[in-house]
Amino acid sequence: MGKMHVKLTVNGRAVEALAEPRTLLIHFLRENLELTGPHIGCETSHCGACTIDLDGKSVKSCTMFVAQANGADIVTIEGIAHADGTLHALQEAFRQHHGLQCGFCTPGMITRAWRLLQENPNPTEEEVRYGISGNLCRCTGYQNIVKAVLAAAHELSAVKEAAE
Repeated sequence: MGKMHVKLTVNGRAVEALAEPRTLLIHFLRENLELTGPHIGCETSHCGACTIDLDGKSVKSCTMFVAQANGADIVTIEGIAHADGTLHALQEAFRQHHGLQCGFCTPGMITRAWRLLQENPNPTEEEVRYGISGNLCRCTGYQNIVKAVLAAAHELSAVKEAAE
């Protein structure tokens, strides 16, 4: 099969490459761009380990072709931290509140929660649980993940209020 020219913005950086149109976006990110934060889990969109942010929406990159993402603006877990390398409040909250154990689901979980907090900066516990329900964790039981998201929401709100 012939390759197509794809242009993307990934974590704020313009990217151009040749890829087979049938290449899954998760494979393109991991193999072509060496962004190994998004994980390959189920490859059926059930687990959410491959979750990225594409044009302002959470997307499971294991069920999307790179051709479908041509021209898109993508944020992966690697793009959530601050430019100086310091952790985003959400990443720090996962660390502080033990929102991870084995870490396999963590990149997708944080990326989804990052979008959730942009859509709803002050979610309730129920809204967090619903908002991350498309991402599975087999280790934590979710309690500390929910605590981490709520703590990050509180921290981000405090920072926003202080800036205003």
